[in-house]
Amino acid sequence: MSIPLTLGVPHRPEPGALVAGLLHQRSRSSERVERDADEVTSGPAIVSASVLRDHPGEPALGRLVVDLDIDPDELRGSRAVYEAVRFHLDVDAETIDDATALRVPSPLVLFPDLGDGPTLDAVTQIVEAHRIPGLIASASPRQVADVLAVVAHADGGFFARARSGSEVIALLSATVAALRGDDIATAWANPDTAALAALRPEAAEAVRTVLLGIEVDDATAAHHDLAAAGLVPAPSA
Repeated sequence: MSIPLTLGVPHRPEPGALVAGLLHQRSRSSERVERDADEVTSGPAIVSASVLRDHPGEPALGRLVVDLDIDPDELRGSRAVYEAVRFHLDVDAETIDDATALRVPSPLVLFPDLGDGPTLDAVTQIVEAHRIPGLIASASPRQVADVLAVVAHADGGFFARARSGSEVIALLSATVAALRGDDIATAWANPDTAALAALRPEAAEAVRTVLLGIEVDDATAAHHDLAAAGLVPAPSA
């Protein structure tokens, strides 16, 4: 069953509702966390578990998404002071069973290596294990459509990775299409930014209960692309 996402209110009270806190900057070191972008679109930074393991303890790092590049047990002795709002883990056909059984203290996002294998099987396994699927925007349009067809109506939503602001916009467009029952591949290839900007606040909220966030390497550049598309106010001169 599709969900109606009404368009067309000329003056919505929260112009950035669709993208508020959407972008998560990957921080390569703990020193960079405080220097990363701080825009309306900025969510908690993503920091590798190995960086947290080796952190001296000061300064406190605040709310983070932890990328599990090491065994989570190695974090137990860390001096780092932070709040893990989510854990991310890359998986493939050999590790997905163990990953879905992993216990961590915050929600776990699993990014499957889709390759040429059956997309629906991997994503369905993650959803049925009550884990959150991750979607890499470099996947094929068919894979994107298959993943969104599953997660758009699942309880936990999904998280994504994008290389650019244009991929962020494509993910937003495709998510809206999945919720409305429209053609996902078409929305992915040809995003209607005017329609995205015209979403009512309740529709934007519905989208964000599905698309939980997007990991990006350059949150500032992606924010500027969103501003150019009219999804956030352009910076004043």
